[in-house]
Amino acid sequence: RTHRHRRRRRPRRQRRRRRLRRRSRRYCCQPCCFREVLSMRQLYAMSALLAAAPAFAMRTSTLPGQFAFRTAGRAHLATRRGVLPVAAHHASSKTPFMTYPLQLTAVDSTAYQHSILQSPQLRWPTTTFPRHASPRLEATTAAAELLDVHAWLEQRVKAALADVAESYGVPAAADSAPMVVPATRPEFGDYQCNAALPLAKPLKAKPRDIAQALLERIQVDDVFEPAEIAGPGFLNFKLRNDFMCEQLRLMLASRDRCAVPTAPSVQRCVVDYSSPNIAKEMHVGHLRSTIIGDTLARILAFRGHNVLRLNHVGDWGTQFGMLITHMRETMPAALSGDDSASVDLEDLVAFYKQAKARFDAEPEFQKTSRAEVVKLQAGDEESLAAWRMLCQKSEIAFKQVYEMLSIDENLETRGESFYNSRLPGLVEELRGAGILQESDGAQCVFLEGYTNRDGKPMPMIVQKSDGGFMYSTTDLAALQQRATEEKADRILYVTDSGQATHFAQVFEIARKANLVGEHVSLEHVPFGLVMGEDGKKFKTRSGDTVKLVALLDEALVRARADITKRLEVDGREESEAEIEKIARAVGIGAVKYADLAMNRQSNYRFSFDKMLSLNGNTAPYMLYAYARIRGIQRRAMANADGDLELDAPFLINEPTELNLARQLVYLPQVIIEVERDLLPSRLCEYIYELATRFNQFYESCPVMNAETAELKTSRLALCELTASTLRLSLELLGIDVLERL
Repeated sequence: RTHRHRRRRRPRRQRRRRRLRRRSRRYCCQPCCFREVLSMRQLYAMSALLAAAPAFAMRTSTLPGQFAFRTAGRAHLATRRGVLPVAAHHASSKTPFMTYPLQLTAVDSTAYQHSILQSPQLRWPTTTFPRHASPRLEATTAAAELLDVHAWLEQRVKAALADVAESYGVPAAADSAPMVVPATRPEFGDYQCNAALPLAKPLKAKPRDIAQALLERIQVDDVFEPAEIAGPGFLNFKLRNDFMCEQLRLMLASRDRCAVPTAPSVQRCVVDYSSPNIAKEMHVGHLRSTIIGDTLARILAFRGHNVLRLNHVGDWGTQFGMLITHMRETMPAALSGDDSASVDLEDLVAFYKQAKARFDAEPEFQKTSRAEVVKLQAGDEESLAAWRMLCQKSEIAFKQVYEMLSIDENLETRGESFYNSRLPGLVEELRGAGILQESDGAQCVFLEGYTNRDGKPMPMIVQKSDGGFMYSTTDLAALQQRATEEKADRILYVTDSGQATHFAQVFEIARKANLVGEHVSLEHVPFGLVMGEDGKKFKTRSGDTVKLVALLDEALVRARADITKRLEVDGREESEAEIEKIARAVGIGAVKYADLAMNRQSNYRFSFDKMLSLNGNTAPYMLYAYARIRGIQRRAMANADGDLELDAPFLINEPTELNLARQLVYLPQVIIEVERDLLPSRLCEYIYELATRFNQFYESCPVMNAETAELKTSRLALCELTASTLRLSLELLGIDVLERL
């Protein structure tokens, strides 16, 4: 025959698809119904354990690698680890069920005898599953929760890596990292696996051959399209359309939390943040600690953890001795609680400055102030009453700031004074652990690797030569109390990056002295500085530190002016109450979002003009996107004859629809990443991309004027899911949303 009559070999992709179809026919009861099945022994055992009726039904679960079936009218999810109930909306699915009439007779506690009475359409496979094709079944506590696709894919890649390493005779390579990352470009799909390249040397094989071996063993057909090998050995995975539709349906059925799963194991988490000083006003430096800590606490609680929010205020020390002494001489009535001589925090700040000047200039005043500190530490009632007044006035001012910032009300104030009684015992524990050394009369701990500028060992002082304690001693006592009495599993300290060395020392000493258990995670969450627009430290024109209240008031004034100007341009009128509500949501939200959107470890420049802009990754842009979607829904409700039903199947075909659906499905992965890495900026990046993709979808896909009623319902459901996701994400960031803007 001539060359043109020779049979050409099919392309690689077609050959793989044919293999998958043949494998499906070989190992599935009904190729048109499902791809993976339980073994007969598992299926009969589970059915008998449930005291199944003679007739039951089964179908593929919406979650990969699992089976849903009905017994006596009840729906269950069968997995290798057990049988779980299926959620009500799952059980009432309109997906057709196949009926297999069986008669089950128990023989003993471990074996079951069965006989098929009638099954004209049923042909059970007689061959066994090969190792790489056996279904991997996992128990899920809630079938109505979204799948963390990234973690799920990593698990399957790890299992395939173990098989590949064994087949090559190099078991040690089974511990290789799965290297699953989101795809860098849309044409590469949704996820990319780079595990084959670093395995080339230990396995002594070509990366593409290793990638092909992985491809044959990774069972992801229920979630992804057939994977492709690209370049030298990259594996590209693209989400299946029907899987995305099912995930969107789950989100639609749980709009309050968008079906985001809770953590598999609940932890007791302590989050230490804000931490202002008594008798001092909060300044711009407290902004980042307060809102970053509040956001992290919200996300941890959302994931189901038991969160204790602590405000470790500075309410003890020499400064209180000199402040009480000065006020006793200049305004004694205020210390006694006389209403006619009431003072606020601003007055206390002025008194503190005066007292500090006297302390530095007058030896006699210094001596009296130190004596007052001794009386305070000894529990003198008069001194304690004055101290409580100072704390009370300060906490009132702090609360006003927290209300402006919408900080969670569960933030518990627990100052340094709370740990005073524990300090002497702590020093003895450190001495008993053999890590305490005396240096110039002070009790210190010297840790290897910490030196000062001269290269000499840098100590951490826990008790001064005069018997006084340091704030480092208080931090160690607080750490011990939180680990033992609060039973914390994870402790977070949200402070500026300048304290990184301090907390590294505190954590190491706590480990050496066994103040905390090995299971307790100790994490410092550092953040950078707030800079002015000129790139220098953010200060007033006079050189003073910017007060946080003044900063927030300025944001409200600017937001209100911007809203009033826009209303005049549009010719609209709003009530004063509505303008005030919008100004507060936009102004405060802009300040918080501008901070959270930045990498917390970096410094950032504070600019009202940028953070109040309607363009770019800003709070006003997000609030406008949310309000725009709500406006679309209001118009749809006005045109609907009755209630707006969104339960119809999703019809996702257009590219912008697919891009929006993919971004919505990524939600659990992003929240879990923030929970793990403590970077709120990733959630901000996610919702910015979500809002951008929604705008592209809305511009190219008509919603109200869709071609069919079914398509209109599907697109309205996408709008609802986008709005729910934006609302949830902004609430986790501590930002209030607006139905109208």
